[in-house]
Amino acid sequence: MKLTIFGATGGIGRQLVRQALDQGHTVTAVVRREFDAAGAQIVTVPDFADVDRIQEAVAGSDAALSSVGPRTRADGAVASGVTKHILAALKSAGVPRFEAVSAAPVGPRPSGEGFLDLRVLHPIASRVFAANYADLEVMERDIAASGLTWTVVRPPRLTDGPRGEYRIAIGGNLTRSRVVSRADVAHLMLSLLTDDRANDTVVGVAR
Repeated sequence: MKLTIFGATGGIGRQLVRQALDQGHTVTAVVRREFDAAGAQIVTVPDFADVDRIQEAVAGSDAALSSVGPRTRADGAVASGVTKHILAALKSAGVPRFEAVSAAPVGPRPSGEGFLDLRVLHPIASRVFAANYADLEVMERDIAASGLTWTVVRPPRLTDGPRGEYRIAIGGNLTRSRVVSRADVAHLMLSLLTDDRANDTVVGVAR
């Protein structure tokens, strides 16, 4: 497949580029600053409000994948702001499929969630990162209303560990969703490109 990857300089983005190339996909990485990935086409877009430039980068792609999001609590509305421009470019270019990374605390808690997660860990994370999660909620709503075939992946706390065994939940969040590696998330996103169960829904992932 011909894939366009946004957020390629981040932890999940680098994994997406590397794993996609290893799987034989043709990859275009759209970045804001200088970036090198052997085998990928690099397109630098300093200002993501430049929808025409993004449209040129995604033209002819089978799908686009984004790991754009806040890296700190102070980053503000990074995910929703950038994703609005990406969605506009994808629709103009006729790219049919889009996948994006959100976060496990977004959305309703799954049935059967344990006391520690439901009453302690989730409330603390939701309070500390309230602005970030509110931004991701806006992003998810915009994606769902885009008219594209879409998937939103919701991981918990991310690590730089190797790819391993992970659990998924199609259509919602997982119980005991506490940690997953960036390599796992990238692997899942690529596998979901050909999984019709993931069309127009969210997918929870965790170890």
